[in-house]
Amino acid sequence: MRRLLPYPLLWVGLFAMWLLLAGSLAPGQVLLGAIIATLACRAAVLLDPPKPRMRRPGTILRLIGTVIADIVVSNIAVLGLILSGRKPRSAFVTIPLDLKDPTGLAILSGIVTATPGSAWIHYDSILHSVTIHILDTEDPEAWAATLRRVYEQRLVEIFQ
Repeated sequence: MRRLLPYPLLWVGLFAMWLLLAGSLAPGQVLLGAIIATLACRAAVLLDPPKPRMRRPGTILRLIGTVIADIVVSNIAVLGLILSGRKPRSAFVTIPLDLKDPTGLAILSGIVTATPGSAWIHYDSILHSVTIHILDTEDPEAWAATLRRVYEQRLVEIFQ
């Protein structure tokens, strides 16, 4: 049954939505709603990403601890910048990545964006590089090296 109808609740929801929008229970609308719901559910299978294989639970825990600590430190640094009134030394940095796993890249983008003072701007899948905006840094290259050493290296250990 799972192969024929991979997402039964989605199918029921789409079918009901079709009938509500059509405002009719005519046989033609019921048949059309069933066909559209079935095709949409089959198309949703193509969007389902592959299940990631995670290794090294100790590395996962260390990564979580590092992210929490860095978020706290970044919050304090951004607060200090705001309260000091000093003009930020912002920069855009393009960083080549060894990480190619889609789940690892998604986690890395979440880490960068969740950390105050940095934002994930663009990922180039051909060059395997990411452009990140940094709110305040004295040395963009050192910042990039730290990101690669602290986050990317651990994500490669976990996902590749």
